[in-house]
Amino acid sequence: MEIRNVTIAGGGVLGSQIALQSAYCGFNVKIWLRSEGSIGRCTPKLDRFAGIYKATLEATKENPGARARGLSDEGASVQELDELIAKVDPARASIVLTTDWDEAFGEADLVIEAVAEDPAQKIEFYQELAKHLPEKTVIVTNSSTLLPSQFAAHTGRPEKYLALHFANNIWMGNTAEVMNHAGTDMQYYDQIVRFAQDIRMVPLCLHKEQPGYILNSMLVPFLSAAEALYANDVADPETIDKTWTLATGAPNGPFRILDVVGLVTAYNIVTMNPQAADPNSTPGRIAAKLKEKIDAGKTGINAGEGFYKYR
Repeated sequence: MEIRNVTIAGGGVLGSQIALQSAYCGFNVKIWLRSEGSIGRCTPKLDRFAGIYKATLEATKENPGARARGLSDEGASVQELDELIAKVDPARASIVLTTDWDEAFGEADLVIEAVAEDPAQKIEFYQELAKHLPEKTVIVTNSSTLLPSQFAAHTGRPEKYLALHFANNIWMGNTAEVMNHAGTDMQYYDQIVRFAQDIRMVPLCLHKEQPGYILNSMLVPFLSAAEALYANDVADPETIDKTWTLATGAPNGPFRILDVVGLVTAYNIVTMNPQAADPNSTPGRIAAKLKEKIDAGKTGINAGEGFYKYR
């Protein structure tokens, strides 16, 4: 089966990026959202990312070092870059946002699940989704830390279910981790590898299930260590970031990265730790610090403020 119709379930930080990247690469894209309020929150994310795409392509004309691997080929001419810039607004305009299950999923060849990193919410979603899908549809999860085997039975099609995990800023960090579970039919694994290539990602093929895949197996402990320093009042986020960037030459410290990931995702991950229920534990302190910012609307770069201000 050829994949043409792609539905993203969830319009958060990564869901909106995946949607725009897929539309930019020529796929028919819909985003399913839970409410009209969710549509209102997703719309400016898509607009912001479209602006970044155009600005990045424009900058590449004068500075080849500004090139984003997910947007253009190395050595693209000014004319080719202009043609790519001209694709961005139509791609953005083509994305359908809907709360209707049948409209969203009734013709989908591929569903990319990017709902909250909460097992209960994912199970509830999959159980309802199964009522609205055609037989042909393949489902992938973009979960940051959870395993596809946790949810495969709830999809009603475990053989057509696996993981496809993207990094943030996917037009720049154009990786796509592909991970099956024991019941995945490998013809669909191969199909998802091809889809990743078709949207200009570099597929990273895992050989077995691993919580956190490759990237987050390394990234989450790093971010957790930084959060612990902050939560235990060792140093403030700016100092922790400065320490990391000056000592390693990295462009961003952990709290800049957390703003990109989104504080809601970070909160959901830390609260999976049973120790987070104890407010005097380090995970409990981290959860409380993150919840304070989330309640103030400071959820990260897409909100205009997280640990840093972006307005």
